Amino acid sequence: MTPSGPMARAVAAWGDDLPDWIVDLARECEATSQNKVAARMDLSAALISQVLGRKYPGDLAGVEDQFNGVFKDAVVTCPALGELPTHECRMWRDRSRTFVSVNSQRVQMFRACNACPRNRRDVA
Repeated sequence: MTPSGPMARAVAAWGDDLPDWIVDLARECEATSQNKVAARMDLSAALISQVLGRKYPGDLAGVEDQFNGVFKDAVVTCPALGELPTHECRMWRDRSRTFVSVNSQRVQMFRACNACPRNRRDVA
């Protein structure tokens, strides 16, 4: 029989390697719904399902940052903005991949994020 429910799926997929944040993610999904958790994290429900089922091929650290920022009130100290939630830090880092001069804050964050050690890039 296939396990049902977010926690059962996570335990079955991750086994002994089950990270604490995946446990917390599964609990949030059980408390409300996978769709509501995904909406709060500004991600798709399919992505959340893949993470719980250990099938997500993308950046799990990014999903963890998003989860911790939204549900755990995790913060980082930004050299440009001061203390901000980890998911907002990730949003600025994602935006800093391309230079857009629509306003002074975007320019400021482009410069700050590209100099920040939290903004890791794969160098070929």
